[in-house]
Amino acid sequence: MAFEFRRVSRPAIWLAMTVSAVALAACENLPSFGAAADDEAAAPIVTPADAANARDIEAPEVFNLTEAGLWDGRPSLGGVWVAHPSVTDPERVIIRNTSNGRFVIGALFRRERENPGPALQVSSDAAEELGMLAGSPAQLNVVALRREEAPAPTETAITDFDAPEVIAAEPLDDAPVAVAAATPDAVAPAPVAQPAATSTLDKPFIQIGIFSIEENANNTATALRGDGLSANVIAQESQTKTFYRVTVGPAPTAADRSAVLDKVKALGFNDAYAVTN
Repeated sequence: MAFEFRRVSRPAIWLAMTVSAVALAACENLPSFGAAADDEAAAPIVTPADAANARDIEAPEVFNLTEAGLWDGRPSLGGVWVAHPSVTDPERVIIRNTSNGRFVIGALFRRERENPGPALQVSSDAAEELGMLAGSPAQLNVVALRREEAPAPTETAITDFDAPEVIAAEPLDDAPVAVAAATPDAVAPAPVAQPAATSTLDKPFIQIGIFSIEENANNTATALRGDGLSANVIAQESQTKTFYRVTVGPAPTAADRSAVLDKVKALGFNDAYAVTN
């Protein structure tokens, strides 16, 4: 069997080397982690029918970091994620840009490669959602999320009243009916205290949780109002999905905020904590 050997020109070799270098440069932007790009941790909140009562609770005790983050301007694989050297295990997190209030749900990985600049590395998809510019650091807040089953909404019982009793009609006297005048001893109902419109605290609100279903958020807020708390439902969007935050407040003083937090935790919301808005 005869073999034919062909000489490869130098321009062809240089072209192959250039293509390889470009491919390696594109891969440098990826963090070092074992999960695939479509890993569950990197996906946004899902709302399947069998998880209608699920809600996401922020878990700052697991991971909570506020510092400058940087997108280097290069496209990155893996979707929405951030990476930091202090991470031990991949986490599902909410990432907030504190300068413009925008946020996104994504993944948190360990960053192995040390480069000059901020330690918090941001993917290109995350930077786009957060409104970050290439090469311009932004102050980010990254908090771990935990999935929790919300209590199913309870139905209000309807009371069965007795059949009305038939009362025989009686003729009225011609004498005018005396109208009882209000006596000075009558006590007027006490006015209902309204929540303070403003507060001097940096974090006057207590966050109860983040819901992917509006009905669950409204049911939680209604239950809190029934216990005398001023509950709010705030709708926000990220990646064309709408989420609903339930907060209580604002508290005018630190003592009031502490009392509200104790009451909220006594009602079963053990992961509640103070937030800005």
